[in-house]
Amino acid sequence: MKRLPNKWLVVVSVLFGTFTVILNNSMLNPILPRFIEIFDSNAVSVGWILTIFMVAMGMTMPLTGYFGDRFGKKKVYLSGLCLFLVGSLCGFFSSTLSMVIVSRAIQGMAGGLMLPIAMALIFQSFPRHERGLAVGVYGIAAMVAPAIGPTIGGFLIQYVDWPWLFALNIPFGLTGLVLSSKYLERTETHPEKKFDLVGFLIVSLGIGGLLFALGRGRTLDHLLDPINIVLIVVGLAAVVLFVFYENRQDDPLLNLSVFRVPTYAASIVVTSAASIGLFSGIFLLPLLIQNVYGWSEVMTGLLFLPAAAASGVFMSLGGRILDKKGPRYVVPPGLAIMAAATFALGFLHLSTPYWLILLLNTVRGVGMGMGNMPATTSGMNSIPDHLVAQGSAMNNIIRQMSSSIGIVFFSVYYEVRRAQIQAASDIDLQAATLQTLNEAFLVSGVVLVLAIPFSFILKGAQDDSKE
Repeated sequence: MKRLPNKWLVVVSVLFGTFTVILNNSMLNPILPRFIEIFDSNAVSVGWILTIFMVAMGMTMPLTGYFGDRFGKKKVYLSGLCLFLVGSLCGFFSSTLSMVIVSRAIQGMAGGLMLPIAMALIFQSFPRHERGLAVGVYGIAAMVAPAIGPTIGGFLIQYVDWPWLFALNIPFGLTGLVLSSKYLERTETHPEKKFDLVGFLIVSLGIGGLLFALGRGRTLDHLLDPINIVLIVVGLAAVVLFVFYENRQDDPLLNLSVFRVPTYAASIVVTSAASIGLFSGIFLLPLLIQNVYGWSEVMTGLLFLPAAAASGVFMSLGGRILDKKGPRYVVPPGLAIMAAATFALGFLHLSTPYWLILLLNTVRGVGMGMGNMPATTSGMNSIPDHLVAQGSAMNNIIRQMSSSIGIVFFSVYYEVRRAQIQAASDIDLQAATLQTLNEAFLVSGVVLVLAIPFSFILKGAQDDSKE
């Protein structure tokens, strides 16, 4: 470890922690039906295991900019990692569903502290022209963990009891804690900084309401439930109110002026589209593999492994190209590759072989690696260094919202459209399911294509030096 330059030790340190947070969440996704049996509960109650994590994380993220400035970014990151370990221990020793949900809330708050601060710590350690590769390596956690998590979770639940899904976090978290304590650099603190309580209450109502509504709105009935509609309306109103309120504050909780920077604003659009593309695949492909072709959960998990590897490799490669050439040489091609492979998934047949679907998903991973993190890096590079933590927080919040919106949309689309196709024709359930999924992949491809023009707005350090 000592042979690595200090700046790369920072990347390794935060990689352990953030990878563990994201991996744990994705491991639990396919296990929810098992929790219904274990706790003799229903899908709505068990769904809180995911929903509470998402809501707690989204409501905590706006605080990271203030905490980082007030107490120092290293302290905030270490506190978040310690809190995540506490949540994992609570989950391991849980004996009821309520205890599991509380444990997940603790983990969500920890993730909300860690993820935005991790990016800020990396940016603090690297000059602008080297951040592409650094964030590309770090981004492996964000891209690969959701892809391999379901496979690991499915494997573990076959051979060990469910509490070990939480116990797996502990060795990784402790390793990250030791490395972070040793190698993360202390940052400047501002004890005089005031806390914007009103702004926090408004944004918590907005983000919390929207994420809660999206988390429970996976079917059309739930989405159109009166309580859900009220939550969405109140959440949107609170977000609008927050924007007006923060723009009038001298020391806002979140400095929204970063959205006036064209590169940052464009990067938000690009990463939001890429997140919808990523999570549409994570949701739709298992349905395709199991419900259409009747292949096993193991084959479903294996489908994501080459894509995860390709995403990791091309994320690092894309970071190098970003550092040397600029975002326009890597982000638009990445989005185009991902869109093309997604469109190809929209033309599958009942006779399509498994290897072809695996190949197309791997190509999607290539495009994701090239398009997502380089766009994030160029956007973060375009804002002042003292706003990086806040910019990272807003990037993560919007990405979380985009992913949730994408999953809800494709969940409802799958439910409604499949029923329409069956009612309007004589085809069987298998064919109707395939047609529905084909259409859904085409929609996902369109979303990615619409983001390509925005990717040409992105500028890098190379463009700044020419001006």
